Amino acid sequence: MATPVTYTISDLAREFDLTTRAIRFYEDMGLLQPQRSGPGGRNRIYGPRDRTRLKLTLRAKRLGLSLSEARELIDMYDSPRDTGPQLKKFLNILATHRSQLEEQLAELQANLDEVKAHEKETRALLARLEKPSRKVNGHN
Repeated sequence: MATPVTYTISDLAREFDLTTRAIRFYEDMGLLQPQRSGPGGRNRIYGPRDRTRLKLTLRAKRLGLSLSEARELIDMYDSPRDTGPQLKKFLNILATHRSQLEEQLAELQANLDEVKAHEKETRALLARLEKPSRKVNGHN
């Protein structure tokens, strides 16, 4: 019988370019559930399920989901329930997140437009100041 694949906290930290502290935080949040070994259970042993959950957690973070949203979605896939409700829930979370991002984008675009208007106005004022004064008909 083949030995199951396991990972140490350092293995996962290296693979996903994380600190061990971040991995322990994800464990505290209930996203990872390693086995314990050694004196007092100090050594964490992660299995393929933990590795997949960590990968999904990081993907959810890149999408901008909160860790609690990530955990809720990932936990749904761990359960033997029908995938229809899981997919609908995921669509709802994505729609909400997309809406928030679109609002942020609109705010950023308005802010950027305002900055551009101020830049244009400031350049025009500066150009007037830097223009040499001309004598009209030989008089000041």
